[in-house]
Amino acid sequence: MRHGGQILVDHLKTEGVERVFSVPGESFLAALDGLYDSRIENIVCRQEGGAAMMAEAHGKLTGAPGVCFVTRGPGATNASAGIHVAMQDATPMVMFVGQIARGHRDRGAFQEVDYRAFFGPLAKWACEVETTDRLPEYLARAFHIARTGRPGPVVVALPEDMLSDLADVPDRPAAPTTQGHVGTADAQAIMAAITTSTHPLLIAGGPGWTAQTGAELMSFAAANDLPVATAFRRQDYVDNYHPNYVGDLGLGINPGLRSMFDEADTLVVLGSRLGDIVTGSYEMLDPSATCKKIVHVYPCAEELGRVYHADQTFVATGATAIATLAQQAPTTDHLWSDWTAKGRASYESFQTPIETPGPIKLERIMHWLSDNLPADTVMTNGAGNYATWLHRYFRFKEYGTQLAPTSGSMGYGFPAAVAASLQHPDRTVIAWLGDGEFQMTLNEMSTSIQHGAKPIAIIVNNGRYGTIRMHQEKTYPARVSGTALVNPDFADLARAYGGHGETVTKTEDFEAAFRRAEASGKLAVIELVVDEQVATPGLTLDQLRAQGEAG
Repeated sequence: MRHGGQILVDHLKTEGVERVFSVPGESFLAALDGLYDSRIENIVCRQEGGAAMMAEAHGKLTGAPGVCFVTRGPGATNASAGIHVAMQDATPMVMFVGQIARGHRDRGAFQEVDYRAFFGPLAKWACEVETTDRLPEYLARAFHIARTGRPGPVVVALPEDMLSDLADVPDRPAAPTTQGHVGTADAQAIMAAITTSTHPLLIAGGPGWTAQTGAELMSFAAANDLPVATAFRRQDYVDNYHPNYVGDLGLGINPGLRSMFDEADTLVVLGSRLGDIVTGSYEMLDPSATCKKIVHVYPCAEELGRVYHADQTFVATGATAIATLAQQAPTTDHLWSDWTAKGRASYESFQTPIETPGPIKLERIMHWLSDNLPADTVMTNGAGNYATWLHRYFRFKEYGTQLAPTSGSMGYGFPAAVAASLQHPDRTVIAWLGDGEFQMTLNEMSTSIQHGAKPIAIIVNNGRYGTIRMHQEKTYPARVSGTALVNPDFADLARAYGGHGETVTKTEDFEAAFRRAEASGKLAVIELVVDEQVATPGLTLDQLRAQGEAG
């Protein structure tokens, strides 16, 4: 006989779980008891949103479901932001929510929420376990759903009396994972679509990627002289130094890549959704008339044809398709050499720094980071204009080095960096953050110190919510409302938590400050105090306002 918490933890071991992220609650005491001598590391966080984002980042880094425990009511609702990130980013994740006792339902009991109803639209699956002896059934199904097809988050509600009840029930083994299949005939059909094109473009993205997949794709692209673009915040899927890489289809897109996308007559989409960011708010690719041949590989049948008609569809991950494509004989006539070279030249040109105003030059700092950090450095960020310097100027060299929410969630960058540092304690982890972004989850500095994570957070401090101010100036110029921030001394705050703090006001001082932060061997914060005119890599605040006034 085991209590439900022990049954749960024993199944986590079956699934190979070695680390979970949590904020404790009295609603899942039996699960905490099960974790006590389990040898599963419990990373105790400061707020459920941070815990959920750490679990999501862990899922991105490992390919296995990240696991999070939160308590009922406000604990679960706090965590919902991380569930949204995991759903939009197709990240495997399982979140356990403590629930009120079964006999108290529908009375408006303390912190009562219907989690099936609340998380149903947010998660891939939301359920509640009614009886202790069915826990193995629900747990095996939850992990299977989280990691197969299009991966995503699963929410499992656990009534506290169900968790503490005893049951004599056998464990259930983990279900095997399947991600579809692309056979030789399928690969030949994709090759035929490419060879009948004049301007093909390959787009890499989506779940199920590996370092080997990236290498196989670029080898295939080189053998056939094909250009490869990556989807939004998937720049680490391939080596950005490869001559066939032409850039990312993200926010602040290179105008040259946009022209290339417009001119392409065939899109071979290898694992990515054709969402609004990749397609420029659906303006670069008209859903009613694409005027292009589309080959779409994606692991979820419901996504294929959801917005765009595709001429060929395959229910599989991009990785599965690439593994088979890599075995095909290359085309004999390389008709696209000039087309690919033009795309690469445009990418290289877009890397040329545009000077930002003031003594802190973000483009120079980002180029320094790109040129000097180890190839396996993990870069994280959340949402904000500050991230466009990272997207534009940093060159990713290895898979698994970019952690960023395609959902555009603020507050993600720092918790993700903590999770990355815990997973890869021997690697450099950089959180590139804005002042507004950092303040959403900076309390997780305490988590970082407690558990020995040592990310280096670089804060671009312009004293405002920069992205919203940009849109404000474009739409309602000079009518500034609700976007100004009063900030703490971030370096002092880091020191107060027990970390290392630096404040940098001149570009020339950055390298020394970074080296001191690196040498500290602990959590570090480097605050970059930028000129108030800094807005985007190409436009100042005054220029944005002038654009808005010009209409």
